[in-house]
Amino acid sequence: MLGSMKFQRRNLTAIAAIAVTAATISISVTAVRSQSPATIKIDGSSTVFPITEAVAEEFQKQKNGQIRVTVGISGTGGGLKKFCAGEIDVANASRPIKAKEMEACKAAGIQYVELPIAYDALTVVVNSRNDWAKSMTVEQLKAIWEPTAQDKIKNWNQINSDWPDTALKLYGPGADSGTFEYFTEAIVGKAKSSRTDYTGSEDDNVLVQGVSRNRGGLGYFGYAYYEANKSRLKAVAIDSGKGPVLPSKETVEDGSYQPLSRPIFIYVNAKAAERGEVKEFVNYYLNNAPKYVAEVKYVPLPAKAYELASKHFKDLKVGTVFGGEAAVGLRIEDLLSREAKL
Repeated sequence: MLGSMKFQRRNLTAIAAIAVTAATISISVTAVRSQSPATIKIDGSSTVFPITEAVAEEFQKQKNGQIRVTVGISGTGGGLKKFCAGEIDVANASRPIKAKEMEACKAAGIQYVELPIAYDALTVVVNSRNDWAKSMTVEQLKAIWEPTAQDKIKNWNQINSDWPDTALKLYGPGADSGTFEYFTEAIVGKAKSSRTDYTGSEDDNVLVQGVSRNRGGLGYFGYAYYEANKSRLKAVAIDSGKGPVLPSKETVEDGSYQPLSRPIFIYVNAKAAERGEVKEFVNYYLNNAPKYVAEVKYVPLPAKAYELASKHFKDLKVGTVFGGEAAVGLRIEDLLSREAKL
């Protein structure tokens, strides 16, 4: 009986020790968790990525590891799909939110604040050894990219008889890209209406590599990627009926680079915006946008636009000024007019 009691005491002591150890481990785990940085999740457009990445890097430095910001590239469509499913806090978008995405967000109870952060000059590029296609008309670009072109436009001289009999190798964004949707809407006349025999990627660096390595290459993507690779590529001047115009800060601001000038955005989940880290990050983004937008070679908006955006974010004004429709040919002053009415 005595031996049995001793055995029970030893076991109770061991159990107590285990309980204390378990409690210590639990406290330690809780402490580690409490010290983990708050995380802000962002995904979407590869066009907007360079701006958001620059903002996120500097913001994280200033927060000394207390806030973590992740920025993915799944294309505007891919990012907004995640956004409307509540998987991310902020979506980068190179076009306004579409009607079907608005419905998806509504069905999931996701409200959002639409914030324009810059203007982009969507840029058509050719190989640096291309000495013939200095400018192209909108009609020529349509002839190249429309779905029926797949069976009849294979060489450069089929676009212009003065151009060489060189194979045309095409590179462009993938189907989830807002740039793909904007370009096809502006050039072909219908979003996502495009030939399919081209090299597509959501990563614009892949497109840069393709065009730069092929003398007959032609592609399109955001202006920042062209600026970063000017030694390997040539920008094509676009003639929309008033003469050839090259993409630049000046031609975007004066409205002459048409129809490939466009506003680019971030969309912020309104519920996520109530979290301190998200609110702090977005305010930092808007306050410093002109600096980072210029650094990565996009076109900053007028100060008034950022003031309006900051007010809309502060007031959590949810919704979109575009009503689910495309914004082809929208000039900066037109955007300001719409924003003022939100």
